Amino acid sequence: MHPVDIAGPRLQLRELTRDDVDSVHAIYGDADATCHLSFEPRTREQVGEIVARSVTSAAEQPRTEYALAVVRPDEGDLVGFARLALDPHAQKAATIGFALRPDTWGAGLGTETVHLMCALAFNHLELHRIWAARAPLNAASAKTLLRAGMTEEGRIREHVFVRGAWRDSVTYSILDHEWRAAGAFAATLDRG
Repeated sequence: MHPVDIAGPRLQLRELTRDDVDSVHAIYGDADATCHLSFEPRTREQVGEIVARSVTSAAEQPRTEYALAVVRPDEGDLVGFARLALDPHAQKAATIGFALRPDTWGAGLGTETVHLMCALAFNHLELHRIWAARAPLNAASAKTLLRAGMTEEGRIREHVFVRGAWRDSVTYSILDHEWRAAGAFAATLDRG
């Protein structure tokens, strides 16, 4: 599926462009935004490489990764970065992740981002299962994932080596039939 363009009530998922480097760096280069992620803040050059790889991977066939901009269409600003990666070891499964600019936290945009990722996974890619992981100390992410309809599955011990130490990850998932039973968030797909 290319290009991705999925809209919700306040947010839109769209393909990244090379013009998004500074906006993505405002997230991935920020110490607060990355404090619970599996990496330390990135330089602008590193973010440029990430965006370039994302733009290239969007055109691959078959496509196995969806690295997307989370934008507020009314304001035109990029407020987040979302990623869905197909699982090479499981049929119809993927992992999702996202990060939002700290100045947007607390407004429910994380929940809407997860809903949009679910819409991509289940309505458009016809997947069966998606899962996400969070740092144990990231209470806001726990609330977001549960509010979005995901179920906590458990803990992967010493899963990520970051900031000089091993860190656990807490995992969550949602299945296609659970998504549909919950009312399948009303996201639309615009075929540009």
